[in-house]
Amino acid sequence: MNGERLFSLKNRWFTGSVLALACIAIVAALIGFVWIPRAHAREAIASLWESICRAAGAPGAYYSAGLDVDTGNRSSDVIVMAQMMATADSASIGRGATLALRCTMCHGARGMSPAGSPHLAGQAASATYKQLRDFQTGHRPSAIMQPLMDGLSDQDMRDLASYYAYLPRERLTDRMNRSTPRLVRNGAPMRNIGACASCHTLEIHKPATPWLDGLPESYLHQQLLAFRDGTRRNDLHAQMRNAARHLTDQEVKELAQYYASR
Repeated sequence: MNGERLFSLKNRWFTGSVLALACIAIVAALIGFVWIPRAHAREAIASLWESICRAAGAPGAYYSAGLDVDTGNRSSDVIVMAQMMATADSASIGRGATLALRCTMCHGARGMSPAGSPHLAGQAASATYKQLRDFQTGHRPSAIMQPLMDGLSDQDMRDLASYYAYLPRERLTDRMNRSTPRLVRNGAPMRNIGACASCHTLEIHKPATPWLDGLPESYLHQQLLAFRDGTRRNDLHAQMRNAARHLTDQEVKELAQYYASR
């Protein structure tokens, strides 16, 4: 009987406690599910779903953490993988040779630039294709390249990349030696700079990663500075920006000279 009287709506203390608890729960819900999401400029419904997931023990969002949610913030729309480029046939190379006629003024008739633009002859097809796509989508802004990419289909860009990869390119140096800069051989781990050779070496064949050997010194110097100050942002996972931001002016100059001499 005493228990029934205690937990009865006729008991003003019990009723008051229930109402107070309900008010606290409602205020907490409004703060956690409405006010905080709005304060962080997130959609209330999306944040509500994420909050429920976290409360259930699933701290991650329902989408893959490896993908950017906002496509406008992606460094590139290209999905890089080992099989991103099919083996080029003669028809693809021939179509690429025809399309490349518009590129000769800057990149040379045989893919070797006479004007300080990057050499494309012998460049990995996946690397050239990714840059062409990034120029077209605006992920790598260029007042010269972007207009040239207008109207090109995805297959056109693949054909261009296959053609330039087909062209022969002289290699001045095959192996690293004692004169190779330490940043190329070992990087600078204490400054979060990986070894350049771990990605930009002919023998590595890392998808969509350009080979730097023999590229014009002025071009290499310019691109390293662009990565360092963040004006070039189409590197996947900001790998180049994270490394280049720690480079000194002297190191930028040294790296550009080294790769240009190879």
